[in-house]
Amino acid sequence: VQLQASGGGLVQAGGSLRLSCAASGPTFSRYSMAWFRQVPGKEREFVAAVRSSGGYTYYSESVKGRFTISRDVAKNTVDLQMNGLKPEDTAVYVCAAGTPILSSLRQNSGYNYWGQGTLVTVSS
Repeated sequence: VQLQASGGGLVQAGGSLRLSCAASGPTFSRYSMAWFRQVPGKEREFVAAVRSSGGYTYYSESVKGRFTISRDVAKNTVDLQMNGLKPEDTAVYVCAAGTPILSSLRQNSGYNYWGQGTLVTVSS
């Protein structure tokens, strides 16, 4: 599976951005998909995930209520709608695919495939 993220950019605090991750491969529907983010000098942080079965979604506490993850199996894409952006949301956002068990859904180790990342900068 190859992943290509897009949609990052510069936005003012309170604004919105929509990230998209395009996946290649015929088995996209088998994988749970997630977005992580990373700031230089810090560990990669879980943002949101959507499971392969049932479409259940999960969010970190820091983005819950502001971000929405969704997937389109027909288009092999997973999007992250980000509203109410804050300066602390500034990071490189990376999409990931894998088959994590529930306890590892929010962990880097739960995912086998990673995209290259897209930079989101939120100005105050």
